[in-house]
Amino acid sequence: MQTRTLGDSGLTVSSLGLGCMGMSWAYGAAGDRQEMITLIRGAVDLGVTFFDTAEVYGPKVNEELVGEALQPIRDRVIIATKFGFALDPAGGPMPVGVNSRPEHIKQVADAALQRLRTDHIDLFYQHRVDPNVPIEDVAGAVGDLVKAGKVKYFGLSEAGVATIRKAHAVHPVAAVQSEYSLWTRDPEADLFDALQELGIGFVAYSPLGRGFLAGAVRDANALAANDLRNRHPRFQADAVAKNIALLDSLTAIATGKGITVGQLALAWVLAQKPWIVAIPGTRKRSRLEENLGAASVTLARSELDAIEAAVAAHAVEGARYGDKEMSMLNL
Repeated sequence: MQTRTLGDSGLTVSSLGLGCMGMSWAYGAAGDRQEMITLIRGAVDLGVTFFDTAEVYGPKVNEELVGEALQPIRDRVIIATKFGFALDPAGGPMPVGVNSRPEHIKQVADAALQRLRTDHIDLFYQHRVDPNVPIEDVAGAVGDLVKAGKVKYFGLSEAGVATIRKAHAVHPVAAVQSEYSLWTRDPEADLFDALQELGIGFVAYSPLGRGFLAGAVRDANALAANDLRNRHPRFQADAVAKNIALLDSLTAIATGKGITVGQLALAWVLAQKPWIVAIPGTRKRSRLEENLGAASVTLARSELDAIEAAVAAHAVEGARYGDKEMSMLNL
């Protein structure tokens, strides 16, 4: 597995990490715990060093899963987790708002360390910007955790450029994590230029379009009732039916190259910048191996041009989140 360094931070990780959220939350019923532990450890054997989780996934149970899986091999991996959502005090599965008050950040970090069975968090992201807390205060709180040895690096997720600049001025931001794929290209507008200037790495989540770009969702009606994709405009039945045209065009390009469409989508993400890493998720060993194969795929200029032409010919139908979730992005 190839490695990449996230900007100027010095934090080096496998070019493809493993997003662990879907093992416990969001995509229907949770996976079998022992099978997921075996999958995570198998990923390490295959060269993956970068694992992504968050307090809100489950909530909390995904961190517990990742912690148990990686405890015996902690010295071989980089663990990223996140703070910033306000959890439902009644124990419901969905957050009820945001909370990045400095005292809360430190409480979340201490609890995460326990669940992750470790003495430090490698990369600690603010999951969503809290408009009620100055980002300078957030950066300062994470800086305190770094000084205490509880956190190694600070990250932001789905933050706007102005926020990133303000945070970076207080404490270095190692990485920004945002959704990025062949059907979600928002970061290209102004974020990438700012990250290049500031020496900040980029972590692409949902690089396979929540499974769509791997061909896993051709019928929206086949999603489980408790699958969060049911809430996303892009996964409504008529939107999926329209977006299949893009998937089919990309599949034709992939087939011509002798790879899967998922590998094509991941290789495209990695080809955009040398400081981008991607964190596709899966519950299946076969899909894990397929995804990791994308790290060795090189796309020729003609192939990149063909991909761009396919994307240009098929406008994506539907927003990636509902209105409430979209209002929390790029703040």
